[in-house]
Amino acid sequence: MRRAVVKGVGHYLPERVVPNAEFEKSLDTSDEWIKSRSGIERRHFAAEGETTSDLATKAAKAALAMAGIDGKDIDAIVLATSTADLTFPSAATMVQHAIGNTSGYAFDVQAVCAGFVYAMSNANALIVSGQADRVLVIGAETFSRIMDWTDRSTCVLFGDGAGALILEAEDGTGKTADRGVLSTDLNSDGRYRDLLYVDGGVSTQNTGMLRMEGKEIFRHAVEKLAQTADAALEKIGLGADDVDWVVPHQANIRIIQATAKKLGVGMDRVVVTVQDHGNTSAASIPLALSVGVANGQVKQGDLIVTEAIGGGLAWGAVVIRW
Repeated sequence: MRRAVVKGVGHYLPERVVPNAEFEKSLDTSDEWIKSRSGIERRHFAAEGETTSDLATKAAKAALAMAGIDGKDIDAIVLATSTADLTFPSAATMVQHAIGNTSGYAFDVQAVCAGFVYAMSNANALIVSGQADRVLVIGAETFSRIMDWTDRSTCVLFGDGAGALILEAEDGTGKTADRGVLSTDLNSDGRYRDLLYVDGGVSTQNTGMLRMEGKEIFRHAVEKLAQTADAALEKIGLGADDVDWVVPHQANIRIIQATAKKLGVGMDRVVVTVQDHGNTSAASIPLALSVGVANGQVKQGDLIVTEAIGGGLAWGAVVIRW
């Protein structure tokens, strides 16, 4: 059977680093308050004029370089973002042009913080069905553009960044020892839309800012993240003991710790980057994967579980043999 195998990974972070202490100048908060509640110590903010597609392009070029291929060799680009440059065209088509690709196709996926697992599921389906042989999958965000800087409960949590990987078709045996995407599990429930949303959009004629019910999101996150990871593993007859690394959505260290405990996975098998990047929404998993590879944590042959939850609510997981 055809498998979608990871051939390269890369990431990009804007130059501006914003430590927690910077928020003390304008908010009733402190470095200790932010760290104790989220685990975040710093994050990156895009420069003026630096867009989501700019970040995505730099991450894409890093992944292409690692894979040893050129932009023109890509059949499809799937870009997960909630903060595209324009209403249309898609940020993915802007990346397509920037990497010199004229023969493929490109589109955006919007599932907020769960966007990357949705994008991976779509990319895997394109490869397994034979509609593409090489897919560039990207998560990129500039959440600093939709923050309410007077709301200390949200504006200190988010950052900007991008991560990307290259999936390429390879023949597999159909067994779990195969490299590549082994299973996916996607979910959503629109009843919970008011727990995490932006209070504006095109049809409301208002850009809007991010709003979140933190305590409720925490409760849903731990339950649903563990459930979707278990479901994705169960589909291929594997369990927590088979997992080498969990690479979770990097929203909050307490959510990451509670989910790992519920899964039965020790924190020594969890890739954590939230302290350095904050919550970069759809970018957080590919960013963490890229950092995990660069740090020598994630190695070829490792079984990886990624899981994320975001506004919608939308949540899901992907199991990959690296």
